[in-house]
Amino acid sequence: MQLSTKPNTMTYKREDKRAKAKRALRSLAIAVAVPFSLTMVTVILFGSGHNYRAVHKPFWFPPLWFIHLASLGSSFLMGFSAWLFWADGGFHTQSNALLFYIAQTFLSIIWDPLVLVVGAVWLGWFFSVVHFGSLFACYRSFRRVNPFAKDLTKPCLAWVAYFTVVNYKLTSLLF
Repeated sequence: MQLSTKPNTMTYKREDKRAKAKRALRSLAIAVAVPFSLTMVTVILFGSGHNYRAVHKPFWFPPLWFIHLASLGSSFLMGFSAWLFWADGGFHTQSNALLFYIAQTFLSIIWDPLVLVVGAVWLGWFFSVVHFGSLFACYRSFRRVNPFAKDLTKPCLAWVAYFTVVNYKLTSLLF
């Protein structure tokens, strides 16, 4: 009796699952790390906020460290929700969602240098409003494909809505 030299199909399936899991983890790490890292670099380079600290603010204005922490948390959540959306084929079926995601990522990163360094508070408020709109568009796109990805965008929407109000009130304090 001769033993078969053919590899077992179960072995192939197991190896295939491992390879897919490694690719999924690698893509998840990239999807979360890129926006998080860009936000972290922006906070480190432009997050001093001398103008923001110098203004006498109402009690409900967040401290600068909380602004940075919430921005980092929001970029993490949006990276994770975008990955969930992508993993379910969402960017292939709804190509506009990718544009909205890129727009919201860019707008969340640009706010710190725009307002805290340059002092363009009115332009920062406009960017906050557009940021909320792009986040809401992501929310609507994500809900059609992955309900959990949709739910991850809700805290980001709440943060940007609150921060848009803070930014608007900041314009009246500075001018």
